Amino acid sequence: MKPIVAGVGMTKVGEQWSKSLKDLALEASLEAIDSSNLIPEVVVFSNMMSGRLQAQDHLGTLLVDELGLRGLPAVRVEAACASGGAAFHVAYNMIKSGLYNIALVVGAEKMSDTSTEQTTTALMTAEDREYTGFYGASFVSLNALAHRLYMERFNVSEEEMASLAVLSHENGINNPFAMYRKKISIKEVLESPYVADPIHLLEAAPTSDGAAAVILASEEVVKSKSYAVSVEASTMATDTIRYYEREDLLTFESAKKAFANAISASKIEKTQIDIIELHDAFTIVGYLTLESTNIVERGKAAKLIANNKFSLSDKPSVNTMGGLKSRGHPIGATGLFQIAEIYLQLTNNAGKNQVDNAKVGVAFNVGGVGTTTSVSVLKRR
Repeated sequence: MKPIVAGVGMTKVGEQWSKSLKDLALEASLEAIDSSNLIPEVVVFSNMMSGRLQAQDHLGTLLVDELGLRGLPAVRVEAACASGGAAFHVAYNMIKSGLYNIALVVGAEKMSDTSTEQTTTALMTAEDREYTGFYGASFVSLNALAHRLYMERFNVSEEEMASLAVLSHENGINNPFAMYRKKISIKEVLESPYVADPIHLLEAAPTSDGAAAVILASEEVVKSKSYAVSVEASTMATDTIRYYEREDLLTFESAKKAFANAISASKIEKTQIDIIELHDAFTIVGYLTLESTNIVERGKAAKLIANNKFSLSDKPSVNTMGGLKSRGHPIGATGLFQIAEIYLQLTNNAGKNQVDNAKVGVAFNVGGVGTTTSVSVLKRR
């Protein structure tokens, strides 16, 4: 039986100085529960860095207690920046197996309360920090290596590399939950400072606070109700954690495998996909995801987007509510924001960014430099 998305909840993304990690998770969870009118039987909490940044773990039980649902089983899932998609994958299999009928999947991250040094150190744990990090590499610098190699191998200009950031901001203007609701130009991207040469500041998703939640339910529970979105597939795959050990630094094997498995499980053809939510923590991650999955030809993703491919009027449309770049990237919540945004599209609730007749959406949530990828395929029933 296919799990059904029965409700979603999201907080505003930004620097939430007046709210704690617990406050954000509770806000998103209550909205998802209210929108679904269902009480969960299990809670799956997604977060990457609370142990380091908030000195707080045991998040699943913490949230269950706050919700007044003491006694429910609860678990926390961590897979670096792919934590949200991984938590969704766990809950999907809980429902699909028949173990539970209703699951609350919630992701939250609070990144603004700590120094840049603390956050950068925590982010580097997505790689082999004991070895790679010891020699001075940061998570941003590893992505910069991929960015530069891509430009050189495929003769891609800085202007073309900036195009995904511009597209995401164009779409994020109409997203009420987005951190940066403003357009940016290629010129502005290229004039912004480097965070790690050749990645400019405006090509990198901002550190953020926020939470998103999804209620997943079995078909049996919702058969008499009008819940409209089914999960056709939820898959995950990994690659070697040390980026330098890969045979091809410009292929995300995790995305390639997870997407192939998702297509096989869902029986969905690539030509049927209306919406793609890319993990554009950096523009290079978005391009390599599109190319590793053969959605576009190798070396062509940046050039296609620079030539207005994947806009809201195109099929498929990419990052329809602003992606990580405009919405923000509260790490544990990001994969669930992607699911919630696809849900809005498939239920015709995406407002000014509504994609005409959207029926199928695919979310790519990526951890590390393409190290872990979760793929979620959602379909309008």
